[in-house]
Amino acid sequence: MNVLVVNAGSSSLKYQLFDTTTNEVLAKGICERIGIDGKIEHKFNGEKYVEEIDMPNHAVATSVVVRYLTDEKVGCIKSMDEIEAVGHRVVHGGEYFSESVLLTDEVLAKLELCRDLAPLHTPAHIMGIQGCLEAMPGKPQVLVFDTAFHQTMPEEAYMYGLPYEMYEKHHIRRYGAHGTSHRYVAAEAAKLLDKPVEETKIVTCHIGNGSSISAVKGGKCIDTSMGFTPLAGVLMGTRCGSIDPAIVTYIMKHEGFTPDEMSDYMNKKCGFLGLSGISSDSRDIEAAILQGNKRAKIAAETLAYQIKKYIGSYAAAMDGLDAVIFTAGMGENNPELRERACSNLENFGIKLDTEVNAKAHHQSDVVLLSKPDSKVKVYLIPTNEELVIASDTEKLVKGL
Repeated sequence: MNVLVVNAGSSSLKYQLFDTTTNEVLAKGICERIGIDGKIEHKFNGEKYVEEIDMPNHAVATSVVVRYLTDEKVGCIKSMDEIEAVGHRVVHGGEYFSESVLLTDEVLAKLELCRDLAPLHTPAHIMGIQGCLEAMPGKPQVLVFDTAFHQTMPEEAYMYGLPYEMYEKHHIRRYGAHGTSHRYVAAEAAKLLDKPVEETKIVTCHIGNGSSISAVKGGKCIDTSMGFTPLAGVLMGTRCGSIDPAIVTYIMKHEGFTPDEMSDYMNKKCGFLGLSGISSDSRDIEAAILQGNKRAKIAAETLAYQIKKYIGSYAAAMDGLDAVIFTAGMGENNPELRERACSNLENFGIKLDTEVNAKAHHQSDVVLLSKPDSKVKVYLIPTNEELVIASDTEKLVKGL
């Protein structure tokens, strides 16, 4: 089945066309500056094609994507009829969605109720969905939610110490994020462990510009580091991660920030960028460490220390640990981070092979990073959220 996987932002639309019989990506690209002017960057057969073209809305952007996919020279299919379904990445499904679903009017109405839970993402997703409905009428569409995988968390893991009416009135609870990535790498890791999936205990570390860590027991998420929003957990590229909540009101009072300004500050000016004063990019941080930059070293060591604490606490929550997985941009490409996070964890059964780890970067293959006598396996597993979206889409559409 040919499935078009779409990830819509407020002014962008990323796409990949999958052949799910082979899991091959036939073509992929991104439309940018939607509603401003417009540009498409299309990749096919190892070549990149760029065109500036007016895209007033997501429907026009989708039409441009279809035109490129069906183009005689740069396309991979003859007509839109060969696109059999569309799968959408959706960041937040609230408590409404615990699994991927076929798009219906009722589903779209429930997604509208999630706008406030992810104000930066949900409106963009809805525009992308509506754009595909307009440009490709009649095509079955599937929504795959980042939060769905975390819906198996027990109440003690997702509730906060707030008055219960805050949960009843405003649905304030832990939701998590990156669920599609955690689900994929946990499933891949379970295949590598010599025991039934139901008996596995895995910590998945999705570490990128946005980062989250999950405890996956028996194939199901029982806890995750991100919370009501993707601001919680470990520090990130520009996000502060979990902090004493009183810091928020303290800074607002002393800096004169409005709520929106404070939110912007915590989301865009903290993390690696704020601590180091250099950059939100870990490559810049590592380069600065080699030059003796103290603040860069503090930023890198703080993240590694926080990851280490999550590994330990999740081992306690699961009453054991079989494997630790590193994935996403930094998890796959920053060996220094992995070494820092796994150091001094011998009491937890973790022994990293530093030589193997130093050479392991993003690639198509899984890499075992731990020593042969390590009781807990440590793996680098490249994530593939788009493949999960394509697979879920195929499964649901075939069931029609």
